[in-house]
Amino acid sequence: MKKIFLTAFAAATLLFNSCSTVPLTGRSRLDLVSNDQVLPMAFQAYGEFLNENKSTVLPASNAQTLRVKTIGSRLITAVQSYMNNNNYGNLIKDYKWEVNVVQNNEKNAWCMPGGKIVVYTGILPITQDDAGLATVMGHEIAHAIAGHSAERMSQELAAQGLGAAAGAALSKNPQAQSIFNAGYGIGGQVAMLKFSRNQELEADRLGLIFMAMAGYNPQS
Repeated sequence: MKKIFLTAFAAATLLFNSCSTVPLTGRSRLDLVSNDQVLPMAFQAYGEFLNENKSTVLPASNAQTLRVKTIGSRLITAVQSYMNNNNYGNLIKDYKWEVNVVQNNEKNAWCMPGGKIVVYTGILPITQDDAGLATVMGHEIAHAIAGHSAERMSQELAAQGLGAAAGAALSKNPQAQSIFNAGYGIGGQVAMLKFSRNQELEADRLGLIFMAMAGYNPQS
């Protein structure tokens, strides 16, 4: 019994000491995974995704790609301005922004940590206009900026009892890479890890700020 108690106490202490706050909102979160660990995983996963879907990635000259990239560029400029103005520029200093459009009827878009963005053509009719698309893209970018993927990975690692031990060599841990990929439904993942309600609300809030700063009307 004593051994069980000490093990539980040690685990609780680890989780307590692994908590931090979301810089942009002040919400407390579990923080077992750092930007330095998650960015290489994101860059690798994004490259693999583009390679696996190269036949459906629209060319840079495509009208839909040009439109999405124009909106993306304005949002990226707004994000950089917002982060620098609020002394959070260090959080995105290693970002390698990239926007691609995939010919796919799935109603989806996402932004990986590091600014790696994909928009599926299936969501374009739903967004209706540039402001609508900026809303979706701003929301997805906000998830990345707020560190939601790293937080989601931390929660999943803790739930599986991996904790900080996994974080020490995260980029070489196949299970960790699988957890990361599951967040975007890529790499053969069937079940996607969902963002929490609090994370979605944060992304809504920040996304609206980003799109407004980019010159799009949040109320349109």
